[in-house]
Amino acid sequence: MAETNGAADQQQAPQVKMQILAQFIRDLSFENILAQKGVSGEVTPDVQVQVNLDAKKRPTEHQYEVVVKTQITSKAKDGGETLFIMELEYAGIFHIENVPDEQMHPFLLIECPRMLFPFLRRIVSDVSRDGGFPPLNLENIDFMALYRAEISKRMEAEKAAAPAN
Repeated sequence: MAETNGAADQQQAPQVKMQILAQFIRDLSFENILAQKGVSGEVTPDVQVQVNLDAKKRPTEHQYEVVVKTQITSKAKDGGETLFIMELEYAGIFHIENVPDEQMHPFLLIECPRMLFPFLRRIVSDVSRDGGFPPLNLENIDFMALYRAEISKRMEAEKAAAPAN
């Protein structure tokens, strides 16, 4: 009986270790177009948010850099004039161990951005407020859905590029 438990313990996967070593703004741009044009009065904004993710292995063992790239455009609902444009690249350096190779790609593009998002959200809120607008509080981003959409887009592109037999 003891041997069976010992064999089961050996087959159990090692615990995943993840630690955020650093997080930082890699690039930030905020352009208040409304103030430049001198437009005044009440404006109802229509906010568009685009998110892209990037991950790469660093030279140090078990270290990865993950970047969440956001482009936010706020336009007036009625006239369509651009109010402001914000581009933010927020990066994190992660130490990750015991994630199987076949699961590393989704781990880097789902779990790591999930850890960075609250900080990115705060920066967007602060910068939009400091830029002369009400604080913009981003909705939660479903990084799993984002990942799945990117994978299916790549598969469609591969099918289109493959020669028909």
